[in-house]
Amino acid sequence: MLLNVEHLKVEFHDYTVPFAAVEDFSLSMGEGEMVGIVGESGSGKSMTAHALMGLVRRAQVAISGKALFDGSDLLAMSRSQLRRYQGKELSIIFQEPMTSLNPTMKIGRQVEDALRIHTRLTTQQRRQRALEAMALAGLPDGEKLYGCYPHQLSGGMRQRVMIAAALVLHPRLLIADEPTTALDVTIQAQILDTLKEINRREGTAILFISHDLGVVKALCQRVVVMRHGLIVEEGTIDQVFYHPREEYTRQLIAARPTRRKLRGGVEHG
Repeated sequence: MLLNVEHLKVEFHDYTVPFAAVEDFSLSMGEGEMVGIVGESGSGKSMTAHALMGLVRRAQVAISGKALFDGSDLLAMSRSQLRRYQGKELSIIFQEPMTSLNPTMKIGRQVEDALRIHTRLTTQQRRQRALEAMALAGLPDGEKLYGCYPHQLSGGMRQRVMIAAALVLHPRLLIADEPTTALDVTIQAQILDTLKEINRREGTAILFISHDLGVVKALCQRVVVMRHGLIVEEGTIDQVFYHPREEYTRQLIAARPTRRKLRGGVEHG
């Protein structure tokens, strides 16, 4: 088992009464598996991803439970231990690349960041690995884009840069936190095609987080439905979408707008 999360709880203590953003979250993922987490805003899905990546380490936050990655507990690691995994064994793609990419730094250097931290490659070797990652992420003419700044790229291309940076060290697990929300539907379909291809070619496991049930249905094999920090329902795509057990899941599915098929199997209203 690649990832085994047991009873994860994320509780904020900077309020008069502690607030649990995530409570009793458990999930297992195998190598190369694609699993979706869906839920409305505030359901705890992104907080779950950030906790697994070690991105919510604040004095006011209490994190408990286990997150075993290849047998090692991510939640019990020190900051220095966790840094050995971040970007190398597991990576994350965020929702809005313009807030994640450094506007003053060229694209090539940003894609190479993980290589500078985790390897001793030469400048030329890093450049070559970055160009390979950019090609894998579907970026055309990588040599030209390598010297560009984020503002010179379209939204879809910036998101592909984020994917390239996340893949440059060929991580075993990729967490995608609402990576297509800010994109139009055509570019959204292209990005999902790219993630499918990465999963097929690299065998990368993908934990895909979204509020869009249609997107998760098109990409993933299993799905977890969250509400108010709790798992409401989980199962295969067919089980959850066609035979939901819980009323909340049925309401989410019924609330989807009338949809039409787009290229790549993505549905959109």
